[in-house]
Amino acid sequence: MSALDAIRAQHAALTEIRRDFHAHPELGMEEHRTSARVAELLESWGIEVHRGVGGTGVVGVLKSGRGNRAIGLRADMDALPMSELTGLPYASQVPGKMHACGHDGHTTMLLGAAQYLAQTKNFDGIVHFIFQPGEEGCGGALAMLEDRLFERFPCEAIFAMHNRPGFPEGHFAVRRKVVSAGGAFFDILVEGKGAHGARPEVSIDPVLTACHITTALQSIVSRSIDPRESAVVSVTKVVGGDAYNVIPHTATISGTARFFSREVAGQIEQGLARMAAGVAAGFGATARLDWRLIFAPTVNAPEMADAFAEVAGELGPVVFDQPPGMGSEDFSFMMEKVPGAYIHLGTGPGEMPHHPKYQFNDAVIPLGAAAYAQIVERQLAGKA
Repeated sequence: MSALDAIRAQHAALTEIRRDFHAHPELGMEEHRTSARVAELLESWGIEVHRGVGGTGVVGVLKSGRGNRAIGLRADMDALPMSELTGLPYASQVPGKMHACGHDGHTTMLLGAAQYLAQTKNFDGIVHFIFQPGEEGCGGALAMLEDRLFERFPCEAIFAMHNRPGFPEGHFAVRRKVVSAGGAFFDILVEGKGAHGARPEVSIDPVLTACHITTALQSIVSRSIDPRESAVVSVTKVVGGDAYNVIPHTATISGTARFFSREVAGQIEQGLARMAAGVAAGFGATARLDWRLIFAPTVNAPEMADAFAEVAGELGPVVFDQPPGMGSEDFSFMMEKVPGAYIHLGTGPGEMPHHPKYQFNDAVIPLGAAAYAQIVERQLAGKA
């Protein structure tokens, strides 16, 4: 019996697990119920469990045969701070929280692979099942790395996948290099001199200064970044003042940047600091940048992408080298430490992730689980 057939036999049970996660969403680094349920299931299948890795993370360890080679499979567990509008019978029971990105499905697919591999053990080596907290900008991957993830659970390769609405159901999308952009958040504190709104001549207006800085920042991508590179700098918030008749003392510019390399990220950071300080100085004000790298660019190791694509091709059609996405993924930090591959699994028509009517397609659970299981059997070949 193939891995896919064996996992399909558990499809109903896995769907029930996924819908239970969906009904009880937890935000990043608060996944106490979710991680406890994950650990409980892993232990019930005879898998060694390590709890509290990087906070609420869980790592399951499964050994077979005498080999010492090890690979990691990773899924994310957190939900988003938004209200669900699907009307599903298993919709979120927690006001203001929703699994709107499919992490409940990702966790379930990895659990399906873990159950199958624990039963068959048709590999020679070690598998680390990595259930990560806090992917949605909460620093979960870095928290696990700071907790010595790969020192405690060494891996020669790591693999992960994400669901993809709008892509044909059961199709896989694979890129050999850059998969998605890195992302940073920034705040620029502009400090001037407050005054009465009727006496602007005695002020150094930080709001006016912030508006000019915001306009100037648009030149960073167009005039400082190689046009053959892709980058985005978006100011998403300008805040200053509380009253109609008061020129405030400070104003704050906030936004995000996206990029496909660490080098370009550095150029954007330097450009933001230089432009803000220079424009502010022209108005007699000062400006200070706070830059926070939230996601590194997600870059596949070509040989690992090819290996994952070969396995995926046995389960469904594979589409290679579509344009990389501007969204971000903190699995990228793990792949900066260990070579790996991150692929997408099509879920068919539906709302995009982060939409209040988003729905994960349970039909693809066996496909994702089988892809995880088969990459283990392929990478750690050899009957135990």
